[in-house]
Amino acid sequence: MTQATTAPSTYVRIVRAAIALTTQDGWAALTMTRLADDVGVSRQTVYNEVGTKAGLAQAMVLDELARFLAVVDDGFARNPEDLPGALRASVRGVLLTAERNELLRAIVSPGGGGELLPPLTTDAGELLDTAKTVVLERISAYDVNVDQRTLLAVVDMLVRTVLGHVMQPSGPPGRTADDLAELTARLLHIPA
Repeated sequence: MTQATTAPSTYVRIVRAAIALTTQDGWAALTMTRLADDVGVSRQTVYNEVGTKAGLAQAMVLDELARFLAVVDDGFARNPEDLPGALRASVRGVLLTAERNELLRAIVSPGGGGELLPPLTTDAGELLDTAKTVVLERISAYDVNVDQRTLLAVVDMLVRTVLGHVMQPSGPPGRTADDLAELTARLLHIPA
């Protein structure tokens, strides 16, 4: 007996099509009409699903965030007894994923960002909160001997620093991952 696969929702189809069109032609070339035509729905359906173009930008960034958080989960899953190793694997994976991410390149390229940049920078509250929640849950599964306030501060610092390296790398992903894992482990009083 084969298991039936469910088709992606209209919302998911719209967001994924918007990502594809943006990486292909740039954000400025994306119109709600073109997006509706590409997905095979009415323009009103696009507006009903994602709201404004700024809402679409937020939806696209959060969709990409889910991919990055899957990489974080994988890094922790592969290192269940080794927090520095989990941090190293997660950060390295995120930075390597960022290097290959076409949407991210479209956002940070000159003239490419527009409305897509704020959900990653000035209006990144939902992105940061989601990422911090995931990282906090993963780190909390290890034996860390710091108070909650310190743990929250370390997680905030780590997530914001990794996001900064995603947007503008300052070195190779492996070296950056090693450095951030070591510093985070020290702050959490874990031998690196």
